[in-house]
Amino acid sequence: MPTTARTVLFHEIGGPEVLRVEETTVPDPGPGQVQLRVEALGLNRAEALFRAGGYYYQPSLPASRLGYEAAGVVEAVGEGVSELAVGDRVFTGPGIEMSAQGVYAERIVLPETSVLRRPDSVDAVAGAAAWLTYTTAYGALLETAGLRPGDHVLVTGASSGVGTAAIQVARRIGAIPFATTRTEAKRARLLELGAAEVIVTGESAPEAVAKEVVRLTGGQGVEVIFDAIGGPGFHQLAQALAAGGSMVAYGWLDPRPAEIPRNWPFTLHAYANMRHFTTPADHRRSAAFLGAGLADGGFRPAVGEVFEGLDRVQDAHRLMESNTHTGKIVVRL
Repeated sequence: MPTTARTVLFHEIGGPEVLRVEETTVPDPGPGQVQLRVEALGLNRAEALFRAGGYYYQPSLPASRLGYEAAGVVEAVGEGVSELAVGDRVFTGPGIEMSAQGVYAERIVLPETSVLRRPDSVDAVAGAAAWLTYTTAYGALLETAGLRPGDHVLVTGASSGVGTAAIQVARRIGAIPFATTRTEAKRARLLELGAAEVIVTGESAPEAVAKEVVRLTGGQGVEVIFDAIGGPGFHQLAQALAAGGSMVAYGWLDPRPAEIPRNWPFTLHAYANMRHFTTPADHRRSAAFLGAGLADGGFRPAVGEVFEGLDRVQDAHRLMESNTHTGKIVVRL
């Protein structure tokens, strides 16, 4: 008898209200695939953009799936699977195309290469909040920008899942993270997670933020800016860079055009996380860095709120779009 699962689908682009929970058939895993029983889902800004038609690729409609991150248990494996076995605790990772393989479901089938073994000390909620956030920060800060011990790094939009992970990744290698957030209410949590300084922006112009960063660094500026916002303020923010520094743009919370900064010399990177999972070596380094940080407790996924059950997925997306939370939003099944 075919296995079925409750699955989140959407048939048109739009707001959280387009998300529906429907019964779908779960195929047996084919060669190189694994079937997972999902225990928790981690939400990402990318999924809100995808659902609304604003992501860098478009959903296949109708009946598009959604989601990159889940934690669960392996229930079955296909022919040729060698790294995972039934009963393994895992989380999902690289190489997922959301329309066809989105993980918002009770059960999913994925390629073995998109699934990583989860340390025994990491529960499902923390596991669902870990992969994309920490590997994005790792790939952007270490592999791309070359962040080094003693460097200063400015993390904008730091209360997001990736922002909170970036603070911890910087601290782990001995760098000094500065964080920005729009509200005073988030300052204490960002300091607790390891931010050396928290700049509450409110309605301040990016130029004012840059001046404060330069002041905090004794006139030097930061070696790296890790920016989630973009928009017209992008070129002003670059005034916080030290000469020869690197600016990494990984998000576009402000969808308006971003002007290229003119305070040369510096290096500008437009970062996409999947870029660092194109080879087995990329995969190995990222997985090793994440696994070590989770296993020894150096990485503490910041979870803003946990919703119970797939039927709360619309509420979870509404909270994500409100920007009032700190860290990841998780749906526990």
